[in-house]
Amino acid sequence: MPTDYYQVLGLARTATADEIKKAYRKLARKHHPDLNPNNTDAKKKFQEINEANEVLSDPLSRKKYDQYGEQWKHAEQFEKAKREQGSRQQASGQGGNPFGAGGMDEEDLFSSMFGGGRGRQVKFRGQDYQTELRLDAEAAYTTHKQTLNVNGKPIRITVPAGVENEQSIRIPGQGGPGVNGGPNGDLYLTFFVAPHPRFKRVGKDLFLMQDLELPTAMLGGEITVETMDGKVKLKVAPETQNGTKVKLKGKGFPVYKQQGQFGDLYVTYNVKLPTGLSDREQELFRELAAIRNTASA
Repeated sequence: MPTDYYQVLGLARTATADEIKKAYRKLARKHHPDLNPNNTDAKKKFQEINEANEVLSDPLSRKKYDQYGEQWKHAEQFEKAKREQGSRQQASGQGGNPFGAGGMDEEDLFSSMFGGGRGRQVKFRGQDYQTELRLDAEAAYTTHKQTLNVNGKPIRITVPAGVENEQSIRIPGQGGPGVNGGPNGDLYLTFFVAPHPRFKRVGKDLFLMQDLELPTAMLGGEITVETMDGKVKLKVAPETQNGTKVKLKGKGFPVYKQQGQFGDLYVTYNVKLPTGLSDREQELFRELAAIRNTASA
């Protein structure tokens, strides 16, 4: 049985734009997947609610839906077919009503396009679907497979490494079925990638704040730095200043659909001043201060 978008949102066909907006927000909060984990019924309902809102919240789409029902996506093709029918009638000398004697009436024309009519059935492409996929930063870092459930249909996809937050991709042929043997629609998938707790991502590059102990900053040395693909040793030059930035080439994020290509990791040093000094440490700092004062005198 065809889905009734008004029924999905619990509204009358005379509902105002504000009533549609309020009903959508209320139902979307109730059935959101984040509030109903592992609940496939809630996820399916959430998709239906989004689909209904997408159509009814747009005045032009709503007008087409009110007139053509489940075939509203094909309204333009139907109107075009009506015009062509009228042109053929005029060319044959009948003129006047394009659905006059000898021609199909509007109902027959619609039936011929969408099945059940006496005329030649016209093939139409299926409806495009839209869905979203939420990933953490680690998942977006590697190419991997996931299974989506779209309108009750499981779809196995490969997520390429390097996808960005709010990036959308088109998956051909995974939308709604075609009409009268026409091709399937496409699936448009939008990714939502959560921020990493330590790294800031800007495109293909990563940025990291790295604490540096004062003795190491002053005298130089070697530290261990975390990257997205493991730990690396990093040499620190003597007299490194607070805020110094170093670049680790190729240690950033994968470049989308460019296998083996990576951005860079930029490490900014945060020199930590020691606290809780012992008497001996305070004495040594006083000696250092005295030496520095003497040198600058």
